[in-house]
Amino acid sequence: MRIDEIANKYPVLKDAIERIKEVDGVGNLFPPQEDAIKAGVLDGKSFVLAVSTGAGKTLIAELAMIKTILEGKKAIYLCPLKALASEKHLDLKEKYGPLGIKVALSIGDLDSSDPWLGRYDIVICSNEKADSLLRHGISWAGEIGLVVADEIHLLNDPSRGPTLEMVLTRLRGFNPVILGLSATIKNYKELASWLGAEAVKSNFRPVKLYKGVAYDNEVSFVPERKYTIGSENVLLELTGNKQSIVFISTRRGTEATAEKLGKPLSKNLSSGEREALLNTSKKILSSLEHRTQQCERLARCIQNGAAFHHAGLTQKQRSLVEDNFRAGVIKVVCATSTLAAGLNLPAYRVIIRDLKRFSSFRGMDYLPALEVEQISGRAGRIKYDTEGEAILLPKNQAEAEYAWKNYIHGETEKISSKLGVEPVLRTHVLALIAGGIVTSRQGLMDFFERTFYAYQYKDMSQLRSHLNRVVKMLEGFGFVNSRDKTESSEPESEFRPAFAWEDDDSSLEATRIGKRVSELYIDPLTADFIIRSFQRLQGPSMFTFLHMVSSCLEMRLSLSLRKKDVGNAEDVIAAEEHNLVEKPPNEWDLEYEDFLRSIKMASLLGAWAEENGEDYILENFGVTPGELKARLDIADWLLYSSQELGLLLGRRELLKELRKARLRVRYGVSEELLPLIRLKGIGRVRARRLFRAGIKSTRDLRKANPEALARLMGRATAEKIKEQLG
Repeated sequence: MRIDEIANKYPVLKDAIERIKEVDGVGNLFPPQEDAIKAGVLDGKSFVLAVSTGAGKTLIAELAMIKTILEGKKAIYLCPLKALASEKHLDLKEKYGPLGIKVALSIGDLDSSDPWLGRYDIVICSNEKADSLLRHGISWAGEIGLVVADEIHLLNDPSRGPTLEMVLTRLRGFNPVILGLSATIKNYKELASWLGAEAVKSNFRPVKLYKGVAYDNEVSFVPERKYTIGSENVLLELTGNKQSIVFISTRRGTEATAEKLGKPLSKNLSSGEREALLNTSKKILSSLEHRTQQCERLARCIQNGAAFHHAGLTQKQRSLVEDNFRAGVIKVVCATSTLAAGLNLPAYRVIIRDLKRFSSFRGMDYLPALEVEQISGRAGRIKYDTEGEAILLPKNQAEAEYAWKNYIHGETEKISSKLGVEPVLRTHVLALIAGGIVTSRQGLMDFFERTFYAYQYKDMSQLRSHLNRVVKMLEGFGFVNSRDKTESSEPESEFRPAFAWEDDDSSLEATRIGKRVSELYIDPLTADFIIRSFQRLQGPSMFTFLHMVSSCLEMRLSLSLRKKDVGNAEDVIAAEEHNLVEKPPNEWDLEYEDFLRSIKMASLLGAWAEENGEDYILENFGVTPGELKARLDIADWLLYSSQELGLLLGRRELLKELRKARLRVRYGVSEELLPLIRLKGIGRVRARRLFRAGIKSTRDLRKANPEALARLMGRATAEKIKEQLG
């Protein structure tokens, strides 16, 4: 079937199809695309497309979105990662912008309804941002005609899945068409049935995939073929002649392996490639204010044609690696599984070096087959290759047998709801009550009966018990009130009752502070801790606020604690004894190690706020630039949330110092530089340079000679500063 035939059946899509032909060069449709069209994916029906990577799911989603828009509705595109959302936004904007289609990206501020989004046709957002928008009561929700859920198999992910499940359940209340996309769903029919959707399943791949195991000097594949390899350096041999991605379980492992593979690779680089790689390595070195050992290591690897890729890199560094790999200049990327989540970064050969990964719950355990299948889907480059290879590298006979049985001949695991645990439920239950979506315990139960969890497990007794405890917890925090229904003027739940819940006929409503906690998108447990901290605080210091946010779950549990960190933290406890937000537990208590983590994090934030650079943070705290950026973002959000809660609590006397602490952490500056960094174009480096030159305030900037400013900051920046000052 040719793509022009779609225009014949749906004339409204004629211009979009011409644009697709022009930009993507599409002529004939792939079989799964044809199947989806014939099944009615453009006829206003919900679908789950369980189709292999590269077989055209995205094109079907784009056609469905354009048709929805031309029929007067909006489309919302859900992505699991901000990077994916940004990539999709750029692609759709460039492709369909010339047709007058307005495409918006919303992945940032979680405390805003972003009313400007109402002017756009396609809204691309992360799952978390979509959840936040719904909590803020977006006015245009009723205009949504289509919801595209990309990587919908991530419902199975314990950290991301519950949010996606709640977003889909809430959006279904507006009766849009749902289009779920994934390459790896075993129980796709069950998922489709929950969504009231039809399903298209296809194993077709435009690039043939060979899946194999390299063991005992041989690589054997399905479909059947094999070749012999040497025994000394299997990985080097496999990556030496084809562009490859090597997946490794640890960040440290990716860096060491990239170094080993890069040296032999460099011998085969052309002069043009060497020049391009040298330019990229220079960009890596200048990507931070202060070079770190990690920056220098990555730059050296890139000069040899190899690179590593993990969450410890900054977004700019990861983008440089990805762009140069797509361009074919970087030959090998050694990556953790962060790269497998859907970024369009294919290679001829994908190699999974580590079949096991450490888990804090289960120790060393085999990778899920679902994840291996997702990683394998990166193999084979459309327009470049007619085939691709996904190769597993077992370390012994037992691993080889496991690989053949579970990864090559086995099936992926069924995806299952991860919604039914209390830490997940407490934030979503509060959001439902605060938003007026449910107004009683029975209404709450009715809502959860519409979730994927209820569809899968049928028996709701355990979930009912969890919900009961969560509601009582929220009442104890003062975020939710129960009232007898005879006193309530609230409307009944929009969901049909299923059964009585402990004969409790009381209504539920969020308190003023409970509503604000939901909007702030923080864990109610965190909000309660911040509120209790405010009630104890009298004359807090900067360190007190840093320790408060560092003690929150969002910050504390994600930080490792090295042996030397313990001694450093105990020194800080002694020095800051009167500025701690709570007293240290006894050394033999289970909570003691978590308390030390909070001290380490508070010390790290304090060091950053004293203008220490990424190199200092890495050397003294073992936190890489990418990790630092992520933690600074969380700290900024928690400090902002603390401000908002402090305002509601009437603790205005604390707000000035709290705002000051937030600004110092956000910009990484000492207090004396705060008047300068408020201006666009002045970061911490320029602010310090100005301060040393005697320019210490906006008043000084107004008086400053333009030529002197230009020498300090560059002419273009100096002119922009003068413009801001009027």
